[in-house]
Amino acid sequence: MCALVLTRTKFDDEREVPYFFWDRRVTVGELRSVLAERENPKRILLLRLLLREARPDEVWSFVTPAEVAEEWDAISPGLGRRRQFWEWLLRAWREHGFLR
Repeated sequence: MCALVLTRTKFDDEREVPYFFWDRRVTVGELRSVLAERENPKRILLLRLLLREARPDEVWSFVTPAEVAEEWDAISPGLGRRRQFWEWLLRAWREHGFLR
């Protein structure tokens, strides 16, 4: 029998460690704080982890598509096999005028 794993799409508890950070202790509050600081040295690492491990619709709870597009050159090398998905999505959004 397969165990059911529930994932949360509301990240309203700042003390919670999101399921997609299964291998580290980064709380929702810490994630938001680091992502808000453009000069924080952990920002790119956490963006990579977020895009690699979270569901795409959950990523937007933490960053905007424009932020991902702006940081793309720094983020993309660490995305592994998820890189192609994000490249496709950003390209499609640009083609449809959602991103510049």
